[in-house]
Formats: sequence, structure tokens, C-alpha cells
Amino acid sequence: MKYLIYFGFSFFLVACSANKTTTQVPLQNTPSTLPVVISEPEKTQEKELTKETSEIVMTNTSEELVNESNPQAETKEKNLDEPHTLWNALLQKHVSDAGHVNYKTFKTEKGKLLSYIQVLNLIYSNTNFTSLSKEKTLAFWINAYNALTVDLILKNYPIKSIKDIDKPWDKRFWKLGNKWFNLSDIEHEILRKMDEPRIHFAIVCASVSCPKLQNTAFTPSNLETQLTNATKEFLNDPERNELSVNSIKISKIFQWFSKDFKQDGDVIDFLNQYSDVNISAKAKKSFKDYNWNLNE
Repeated sequence: MKYLIYFGFSFFLVACSANKTTTQVPLQNTPSTLPVVISEPEKTQEKELTKETSEIVMTNTSEELVNESNPQAETKEKNLDEPHTLWNALLQKHVSDAGHVNYKTFKTEKGKLLSYIQVLNLIYSNTNFTSLSKEKTLAFWINAYNALTVDLILKNYPIKSIKDIDKPWDKRFWKLGNKWFNLSDIEHEILRKMDEPRIHFAIVCASVSCPKLQNTAFTPSNLETQLTNATKEFLNDPERNELSVNSIKISKIFQWFSKDFKQDGDVIDFLNQYSDVNISAKAKKSFKDYNWNLNE
């Protein structure tokens, strides 16, 4: 039933957009021309999804989801989590609690993944982005990044590593408004510019040494808790970080993005906010080898 609602919602928004011109409004703290993420499905799949969507009749109100200038919409915060329900269902079905992804079964439902990406596009292309809170914006882009990463793997599966794909983070498979974007753009030009270092433990690179793909979608109403839990879980996983009072052997994520973790001190200050161990400021530091094998 949830899928029928979202397919119907997509149809409703398509009908609306046919009758009016939507002005793209940039996200706060992001480049001035950023519109919306949308995957570019194969033509045959796109036709099938469009046909299926057009056969569904919309039975509930959608303006409260897309028009945040409506005062009533602010009283229904939970509605802002609902667009991610389809993604959440896919994660629950194809991702284990340990973060292992069953790409074989995920591939059998690629149509639903594309539908989720289309729903995100439709919702946010009809939303005044400047009215979005940081939580709503972060939840959208984190989920989008992870969904597009899974889409990238499925386009090339079976593979042993994301690095088997030529320049995987530079592939422009997804369209943002009138512009083609890649995963690198979303990570470096959007998410990292939002001054939230914990995003590094929420977005995934489909690899063993990356933070695990959470099997629940990120939502605005739960974002703070989700980011904190994901950070603690990653830091205190001995396979990804080895922490003690006087010595730390940590993920190369802290080397590659070191400046992101120095907003309120140094890397050790950041670690001590979420670590189970109280690390000395004089602790010896080294970095672990990175395992790029697929996270399946």
C-alpha cells in the first residue's frame, strides 16, 4: 500500500508540474545552481515506471508534503519523513544489521529504487529549498547519496569492488535539474559544505572499510540521534578503528578529510566526543589500511 501511495504521489506532482512552471531555488550552504537529484534510468525502465505510475489514482493530500510555505505543513513534521519510507523498506529487505548488502536481491527490485529517486526529485523540485532546515536538507542528501551509490553498484554488478568501476565517483549518471551530477559533487560540494563532520559516517562507498550502510533511512525527525549513533558505531568498531588511551590506529577517513574534524579542536578532540575510550591528547596516531572490497 505504501508503494501505491508514493506512485500516486508521483503522478499527482507530475500533473501539477505540467500546469505550472517551477522555479528552482538553491539549497542553503550549497552551490547556487543546485536543483534536485534524479537518476537517469534506461528508457525501457522509465517507460514502464511512467506507465505504472499513471495508472494509480491519488487518494490523499500531497500539498502538505511539498509546500512548506503552508503553515499547516509545519505541524506535520512526520510527513517530512514519509518520502523516505520506500528507501527504508528497501534497506530493511536487502541490508543486514551489520551493513552487508545483498546486491543480488536488491537488483531484482531496481525499479523500486528508481521510483524512490524519482519521488525525491518530484518532492524537492516542488519545494522552496530556502525554507528547509538543516536536518531536512541533510537527510535528503544523505539518503540520496546512499541510494545513488547502490544504483551505481547495481549498474555494474557483479563486481568485487567499487574501484573496479572506472572513476566511480565521477560518473554523471544522475541529473540535477538541467545539470548532470556525480557522487563527488554531492559529497564535496553539498554535504561537506554543511559543516557536519558526522556525514562521513552516514554516507557509504560500498566498501568493507567504509562506514556500514544503515538499514534504516535517515529522517529529519531522527537525524541527530542517527548521526550520533552511526558515528559511535563506526569509531568503536575495532575492525575500523583501534582506540586506546595512548595509541590510536584509525580509519583513513580521518586522514582524507582531516580538516572536517578540526572545527572545535583536533581529531582526537573529535574522537573523544564519541569514543568509548578517553584518548590522551599525546596519543600516538597511525592509519589503518583501507579495504575496498564490496560490502556484501
